[in-house]
Formats: sequence, structure tokens, C-alpha cells
Amino acid sequence: MTETALMAANRHRLRHLAKRGSRRAATTLWLLDRTDKVLSLVLIANTLINALATALVTAIAISTFGNHERVITVATAAVAFLLIVFAEISPKVIGATYPERIALPTSLILKPLMTLAKPVIWFVNLFVSGLLKVLRIEAGSSARDHRLSPEELRSMVLEGGNFIPKKHKSILLNLFDLEKISVEDVMTPRAQIEALNLSVPVEEIKQQLTTCYHNKLLVHEGEINQIAGILHVRKAVALLNQEEELTVEHFRELLTPPYFIPEDTDVFTQLQYFQENHERLGIIVDEYGEVQGLVTLDDIIEEMVGEFTTSMPGAARADMFGWDDKGECLLEGITTLRDINKRLGLHFPLDGPKTLNGLLLEWLQDIPEANVSLKIANCIIEIVQVQNQAIKVVKLIHPQTTESALAKNVT
Repeated sequence: MTETALMAANRHRLRHLAKRGSRRAATTLWLLDRTDKVLSLVLIANTLINALATALVTAIAISTFGNHERVITVATAAVAFLLIVFAEISPKVIGATYPERIALPTSLILKPLMTLAKPVIWFVNLFVSGLLKVLRIEAGSSARDHRLSPEELRSMVLEGGNFIPKKHKSILLNLFDLEKISVEDVMTPRAQIEALNLSVPVEEIKQQLTTCYHNKLLVHEGEINQIAGILHVRKAVALLNQEEELTVEHFRELLTPPYFIPEDTDVFTQLQYFQENHERLGIIVDEYGEVQGLVTLDDIIEEMVGEFTTSMPGAARADMFGWDDKGECLLEGITTLRDINKRLGLHFPLDGPKTLNGLLLEWLQDIPEANVSLKIANCIIEIVQVQNQAIKVVKLIHPQTTESALAKNVT
């Protein structure tokens, strides 16, 4: 029972109890670091007790019923049965069922016993270690390595049940996923970037600064790939209050150098880069240096803890969507597939295009007309509006709604 309880005990829980000052937990951890000696002590004692019990019962049976083969056989069988039931199976089941409850109190008994039996344990282990060397087995090497892989940690969080609050569990699981997604998955696409063009008249620049939604703006000259820098809107607004006539050079002097990010950088690595470089905003570029999008520190944090900022008015936020009473959902073509899967519980493929528009164009291999429907990942998608060589609006029909309609038609 004792050795089973020790082996089944949760080391992480024991370390937690030991840090809180539990002497029994600290003693149990001390024993677990000496598994070979603990097993030697328990097995030596167990073997001796079993042998003594068998010999004692056999001697009593012979003295009572005489020295007959049948008496010895029955006595041996009875002792073996009792030992198996009461000394082996039942105690081990109990020890595996209540490991901490048994291991913690018995550890205070095992530790002094190990000290008393140290010579015997050393003598037995001398032969055991010799045998293991002959067999080329490194004793205890795997037992000492208690490091957990990310997938094992993820499983522990998932199996935490009611011990971990739902919100905390969600944050922890999102942390494990950061290395599996790239900045391209969480970025603001190029078409949605709010940028300032220095090649337009100063009056237009002033108008855009007074109506912009963000604290920092990407600044370019002419084409968006010609990036001039990043503008802090607060500094620019202070500049607007001056009486002197403003020129483009006044805004250019306020620019800070842009920070570029390769499109295949994973989100967790980028979070570290933001911290190391003291940056909060990065411009994502492809292998040709073309701007693909923009990612901020807030985007990554929201990926971990959920949305907590509102950079645009509620009516303008394209990512606030869900199924209506009819099991339908209207979406813009630029909506990312990851957001759709997360919010609508769908399973669109994520190893190709990042947006719904890109997915449809890949499947159709053409720019479709409106009122075209197709089925992807068990979800019917109806193209509602096409504009400027891109799918602008689509309607999704929930898979269960489709199945219900088919069932009615069959009936």
C-alpha cells in the first residue's frame, strides 16, 4: 500500500504543500527522491513478513493436524490466498485510490525506518546495482526526470476540472496555443490598416488626425509599401494647436522608425520580441518586403485573455458577430477564419488563406458573381455581394439548420 501510494502521489501537489510548510509533504518528497531505497525497504519488509506468515501458519497447521501433504498444501494455499487479498491487491488498490492521504502520514514512519535499515538496504542494493550494470540499465534516470512537456501541461489544465476557474483555464490554454499560430493570424490585414498618407494635402492630414481611432498611425508616402514611420497621434494633435502654418515636414519630424516583422513569426516569439525591443506595434511584411498587415501588443494580449479594448465604434467593429434566430450569420469577406471558427464553432481549414474571402476564392478558383452558394466544412456559404474583385458580404447557414431543413424535405 505504502509504495503504491508514494508512486501515485501528485508531486506538484506535494511541492505546493511543502512550500506552505507541510512537514509530511516535505518528508514524502524526500522519500520520492530516493525511490530505489524506499522500494528496497518496503519489499524487504514485505517479503520477510510474507515468508514468516507462511512458515508460521504451516507450523501451526502441522502441529494441530499432523504432518501430512494435504495439511501443508491447504495451509499454504490458504495463506497465499489471504496474503494476495489482504496484503497485496486490497492495500495497493487503496493506496492508488488515496495516494496523498496514505503517503503523507506513512512518510513520517518510513524515514526513520530507512535510517535503521540502512545497512540491510545497502547490502541488498549492492547486488541489485551490480545486476543492473550487467543488463546496462541506468537506474532511476527516468524517475528523476519530472519535467513536463507543453502537451502534458495542457492536459493537466484540461483535467483541472472545477479546481481551475473557467476564465483562468481559457487563458492558460490560449498561452499554449501562442506558439502554434503566427502573427499573420492575429494581425490587422493590410486593407483594414488605418494609415496616414503624407502625399495628400495638409488639410486632409489634419482632418484624418482629428477623426482617427488609434493612438498610433502607420505613415507612408503615396503607396502603402513606402513606409515613412509611425506617428503618435497625441503629439500630432498638439501640433495642430499651434498658430504657425503646418507643412508635411512638421509631421515628418514626429515620426518614429517603423518596426518590421516577418509574416511567419509565431505569436509567442513576437511577444518576446516586443518585450526585448520595447515596441508595441509592428508592421508585418512578406518575403518581398510587401506590407501584409499590422500587429500590436494589444492584439497578442487579446489573443490570450480575450477582447478588452475597443479601437473602433461598436457599429464599425466587424468582429462582433454570431448566429441569429434563423441559424444564419452575415459576415464581411475580410473576416478571418480563426475568428469565425472561434465565435461560430465552425471548422474551416486554417492551413491556407486567412480570410473568408481568400478561402472562397481558393475553392472557386475564380471571382464569383453574387447569389452563388457552396458548402465548406459542413457549412453552407452564400455569396451576397461582390465588389472590386473581392467578396464583400457572405451569409453562413448553420450546419444544424441545414440538416433540419433536409430532414423536413425528406419527411
